[in-house]
Amino acid sequence: MSSSDNMSDLGPGTRGVLAGRREEWTGTPDHPGAVVNPAVWRASTHLYPDMAALRAHPANEDGRFYYGRRGAPTQWALAEALTQIEPGAAGTVLYPSGVAAIAGVLLTMLRPGDVLLMTDNAYEPSRVMARGLLRDFGVETRWFDPTSIGAFEAACCDRTKAVLLESPGSLTMEVQDVPALAAAAKARGIVSVLDNTWASPLGFAGLSHGVDIVAMSLTKHVSGHSDCMMGSASAGPDWYRKLRLRSQGLGLVVSPDDASLMLRGLRTMKMRLEAETASALAIAGWLEGRPEVARVLCPMLPGSPGHELWARDFAGGCGLFSFVLKGGSSAARDALIDALALFGIGYSWGGFESLATPVDPASIRTASAWPLAGMAMEDRFGVRLSIGLEDTADLIADIEQALGAWRAAL
Repeated sequence: MSSSDNMSDLGPGTRGVLAGRREEWTGTPDHPGAVVNPAVWRASTHLYPDMAALRAHPANEDGRFYYGRRGAPTQWALAEALTQIEPGAAGTVLYPSGVAAIAGVLLTMLRPGDVLLMTDNAYEPSRVMARGLLRDFGVETRWFDPTSIGAFEAACCDRTKAVLLESPGSLTMEVQDVPALAAAAKARGIVSVLDNTWASPLGFAGLSHGVDIVAMSLTKHVSGHSDCMMGSASAGPDWYRKLRLRSQGLGLVVSPDDASLMLRGLRTMKMRLEAETASALAIAGWLEGRPEVARVLCPMLPGSPGHELWARDFAGGCGLFSFVLKGGSSAARDALIDALALFGIGYSWGGFESLATPVDPASIRTASAWPLAGMAMEDRFGVRLSIGLEDTADLIADIEQALGAWRAAL
């Protein structure tokens, strides 16, 4: 949906409240803006009053009833809201999941024989996509060290058409110099795509920092309640039109019920992110002083790897970070995670509840090593925490008793 109102002078919280709430989507012709939220429009069939209206329908125009696959006011409102909180975006395409968003973006720009460059700290489903779907379509993927501009440049060739960035990486939290990488890509005619799920547009405005397309898993921060899945891609006018047409060609559509839940989550995303960030910083700082911990991987924390770039480029953070245990074993780490009472064990993040999962990136790394530089080989057992909205003191006490279980398992 193209943005209809200029909200660039408003703060992110205000935009989050106002975005996507056109009066015609929140009322009737005789009472526009009658309610606060757009209604849930469930419809596969859109009707025309007569044949003249059907024949006069504009060709594939945003925001016009046509057929359910092209959406209705609930989906249009969410797409427009996401566009309005993403500085520099001309439009946003919605996808059934974050992985579907990445696939939709890459299938828009890549052709057989092309080369895709992918940061080595990318979300594992993105790597699986490169080795499966994209390879089957004749696309070659090359990985590069996320912290090295030189490694990116060395991986480029005359067949390189796109680069997928992720900053911070959702397991090991490396922060990339996104403006420099986007500029280097643009100079070579390479399209840059950023998986910006960690920060969201509230923490990092990807298009404003030179990226061509920003993808996001709405399942995480936008939903915020761990009850629905969706993805998005926002871009300037040229790439937005291409993304939209390819999505239509793939027959992709999102549920209006899920779009309504996403709109609800979007309204409180800024407050949730601020609370989760503050709690995560306090917990990361506490972990940094624990004798059981070899390294805390939290770019928001001063002294942590990537903090300088984070402080330069980011306006906010989130509750996701990792830490590495000092020695130990996989079984001892399992004992730690099992002992946590306030953390669920599950592969997601960004919800109101705290989660913990193991971090074992060695088997999926291609161009950079794990453990990271400066870490001992025996310090390889990581834990990723997604900090939710529980009281910080309760979460720290829970981690403290779980570290006791880790020590007992050694």
